[in-house]
Amino acid sequence: MHRLPVLAALILLAGPALACALPPSIVLTLPTGYYMAAAAATVALTAWLARHGAPAGLAPRVLWTARWTPPLMLTSYLSLLGLIGLLFLGFAGARDPMHNLLTLIVWTGIWVALPLASMLLGNLWQGLNPWTGIVRLTRQMLGRQGGIGLARLGHWPAVAGLLAFGWFMLVSLSPDDPLVLARVITVYLLVIYILAVLEGEDWLARGEFLTVYLTALSRLAPIWREGGRRLIGLPGAQIPGLPPLTRSEIAFLTLILAILTFDGLMETFFWLALIGENPLEFTGRSAVRGVNSAGLLAAWALTAATILGAARWGAHLGRVPVPAGAVLLSFLAIAAGYHAAHYLLTLLTAGQYTLSALNDPFFRGDALLGLEPFYVSMGFLTDPATMRLIWNLQFALILGAHLLALVLAQRLTPAGTAPRAHLPMTILMVLYTVLGLWLLSTARGL
Repeated sequence: MHRLPVLAALILLAGPALACALPPSIVLTLPTGYYMAAAAATVALTAWLARHGAPAGLAPRVLWTARWTPPLMLTSYLSLLGLIGLLFLGFAGARDPMHNLLTLIVWTGIWVALPLASMLLGNLWQGLNPWTGIVRLTRQMLGRQGGIGLARLGHWPAVAGLLAFGWFMLVSLSPDDPLVLARVITVYLLVIYILAVLEGEDWLARGEFLTVYLTALSRLAPIWREGGRRLIGLPGAQIPGLPPLTRSEIAFLTLILAILTFDGLMETFFWLALIGENPLEFTGRSAVRGVNSAGLLAAWALTAATILGAARWGAHLGRVPVPAGAVLLSFLAIAAGYHAAHYLLTLLTAGQYTLSALNDPFFRGDALLGLEPFYVSMGFLTDPATMRLIWNLQFALILGAHLLALVLAQRLTPAGTAPRAHLPMTILMVLYTVLGLWLLSTARGL
């Protein structure tokens, strides 16, 4: 472990440079000194943990005991009715993605805001899951018990669903088209409904990708619910008590990391140059559909190989059998941090359209939320001071997530493991931190 301070010193000896960041509609000069600071902090924390061990953490405290909570069946039915209403708007409403509530709710509300809320407040999806109520009612009406053996597949159905979702979001021709989105969601809603009726509602926690992802993110929340009680603890306090990840869960985790990484990579000048595209004269999504499909799969393979390789190399150096599935639980923090940082600008921009559409869903001048009519503003994207503030927040999210992952990895490693066993994961964390910051700050096209 004495090599870690040396590595930190080498990183800090690097000369300062300037990098160009290109969020939507702005070019902002950002110092790469952030990269050096993040890498040095990662190495320094690892060295400290190697000597002193990870903090045990505070025991969770009870915030309050709920006297009444909304029935799960009721909230699930309401969620399903809301989804059906959104699908109606997708089929019959405006085709403009920025003026159709289905597109805005799915890509800004469900995919961006809900995961962020789950990281803070716990498993909100448990009450919002639209399948729970209708599946339970259908099975009761049919008198059906037992399943058809889908449980034997573990989380592989969720992996398949996540891969299809990632391809649809990143590679398909028109994921923002309300009509296309409504058709895709309708098919997916029916397929999951049929499978859950055949297997049982408990299968949703293993076979439905959104349920799996949001439940996993909620394990990092400093506030969570157990029974009728709300508890508070340090972020990630629930992680050490979880069982090691299975192979299918490892595949799911590495895939979500790959999707988030490729989502940040595919519009960079680096990737566009790599696939022979001029970023200033982009030929369209259809022209790069094949290469982007291959790129998504390659990102998954590379992510899985590097993470599993570092875990196994560390186990070899430590000469203590460490299940890779246990250590990889720490990467939930990285997935959460990068999700928050990567989609922060989306929340600040498209979130305004979503709020406006919720206030006036049919664009007739209504004010259902009691808000006065307002114009969506992107002016803050041209203000260097505001963009620097946003960048600092993104930097803090990514660095904080990686430092939390290091602490969790230390806690998840068996006692008595040699300090050198943490070297491979430290190197990987440094590289992953720099990659995440580079993806947020490098020049982008399209």
